[in-house]
Amino acid sequence: MFNRKDYVSDKDWSRFLEFSKDLETPNIVINLNKVKKNFLTLKDSFPYARIFYAIKANPGEPVLELLSDLGSNFDIASRYELDLISKFNVSPDRLSYGNTIKKAKDIKYFYDKGVRMFATDSRDDLKNIAEFAPGSKIYVRILVENSATADWPLSRKFGCHPDMAYDLIVMARDLGLVPYGISFHVGSQQRDIGQWNDAIAKAKYLFNSLEEEESIKLSMINMGGGFPASYIDPTNDLSVYASEISRYLHDDFGDEIPQIILEPGRSLVGDSGILTSEVILTSRKNNTALARWVYLDSGKFNGLIETLDESIKYPVITSQDAPEKKEGEVIIAGPTCDSMDIMYENAKYKLPVSLKAGDKVYWLSTGAYTSTYASVAFNGFPPIKTYFM
Repeated sequence: MFNRKDYVSDKDWSRFLEFSKDLETPNIVINLNKVKKNFLTLKDSFPYARIFYAIKANPGEPVLELLSDLGSNFDIASRYELDLISKFNVSPDRLSYGNTIKKAKDIKYFYDKGVRMFATDSRDDLKNIAEFAPGSKIYVRILVENSATADWPLSRKFGCHPDMAYDLIVMARDLGLVPYGISFHVGSQQRDIGQWNDAIAKAKYLFNSLEEEESIKLSMINMGGGFPASYIDPTNDLSVYASEISRYLHDDFGDEIPQIILEPGRSLVGDSGILTSEVILTSRKNNTALARWVYLDSGKFNGLIETLDESIKYPVITSQDAPEKKEGEVIIAGPTCDSMDIMYENAKYKLPVSLKAGDKVYWLSTGAYTSTYASVAFNGFPPIKTYFM
């Protein structure tokens, strides 16, 4: 159904097969060379931007150490991620507390560790920052509607209307904080580049109105993530994203572009991972059923949660893949006693008709939101193991 060479080179595939041949399934193998290449490509594509890697995408210590050595900054979602990145002696000025939903005691924890840049989108959170992180830089996240064109939307729960963002910036100044900028996220795996245009225009409106009416001059736009990994649905190359987004910035800000922050996650690590699972069994629900059920030892609860609602459609190949192999339509499901543990039923995946128990099924581009986005021990199954090569 998929051409593996569209996602993994022959050289990397050979390295992966040799590295993983004796590993018990299910497992994920991360290619660190691919992470490095993706980071350097993003840096070259946006030379004017500071990159803050979103640790939540893949918090593997070898990934963090590599990116730290490459000079990356880091977007942090919790005190536990802060403790994790602290192992690599990353200075606090390279860190941002990007989660708008946080406890007051965690704000203090970050402040005590030297972090001075905080995201917010509500009055109560802003008051907590003023009390427990006095004098810090504040950037306000605005709402961006992206459910129609992003494979994994991030609207509704995070951000506020631009009118409220205006009020929060003024409030931040009055509370003794530093009004630093505006942030947005156009949705993860965003295929419509025009979404950045709309969001940048909203940021420009806030920059202008705050300076004209309140004499507050903002300095930064945090454009979040959203750049794609290589899944089934086609996307433009990163170079097209970079060219268009740079044009949007120049259209709105001319030659006085503010400091730009990017918070990539999926685009840096997604293509670096291969999840290997094993066929437990195949079955049909009746004698005339056209589609077979293929049950694997990895499912939504141990590595593949982003198949929820079939949102992220991973390229899937098997150890039987060959041009001459006859394929048939399948429903792909995980191993647990939960009827929700079905990855693909409507997407009409096809796998070899001869697929049988014990065969390997490889999920490509699974380096992001797989290794830790999983249950601890649902049905007793342990968390999926991750290896780095």
